[in-house]
Amino acid sequence: MLTAVAIDDEPVALEVIKSLASKINFINFAAYFTNAFDAAQYLQQHNIDLIFLDIKMPDISGIDFLKSLPHPPLVIFTTAYSEHAVQSFELDATDYLLKPFSQARFLKACNKAYEKFSLKNKINISTGPNHIFIKTGTEQIRVELDDILYAESKGNYMQFVLQQIKLTSRLTMNEAEDLLPAALFVRIHRSYIIAKKHILKMSKSSVWIGNMELPIGNGFLKNIQNIT
Repeated sequence: MLTAVAIDDEPVALEVIKSLASKINFINFAAYFTNAFDAAQYLQQHNIDLIFLDIKMPDISGIDFLKSLPHPPLVIFTTAYSEHAVQSFELDATDYLLKPFSQARFLKACNKAYEKFSLKNKINISTGPNHIFIKTGTEQIRVELDDILYAESKGNYMQFVLQQIKLTSRLTMNEAEDLLPAALFVRIHRSYIIAKKHILKMSKSSVWIGNMELPIGNGFLKNIQNIT
């Protein structure tokens, strides 16, 4: 079961979500908020799996609110405006619900969140101190962490480049980041996570893993500076 909260400055909108959610048995709503800052404080103190988040709010937008979270849970945006859809998916939103939405559309979004939540938990439960299990198709393949050179985002998939082979798994970049220990791996670009131990050389714009040159994104330069 997913534990969720809903954030919307309009009480009527929260009542709609509460009503629709009452018919779905795999999501437990822990709280509802009309004030985003109250919600932020709550999230610091409780483990939440999913946020239903309005975009147009008076003090802070839902987009900026999500960006402010250091370890954001799954998010489904709920809004009356369509122009933020592209940006929301760039932030790895699970879904984007345009108000007014039906019970069927709400259920579809919840199902998508549950699928992502289940996949993430199945992967992480298999994580060990020296290895991980990567799901490819119907198989779970054991991979030694020392063998991973880097991981690259390819649409809805992640490709893990090992010393001898490449493995492709249906994961998001955020799920791959959760899977790979931060002590051993670092994200250098919106599309790349690299193994720290396999860095051969680097500049302000690139990192070399063996003979492969990978770009450093402008927003990730600090990550590299922190390991030198």
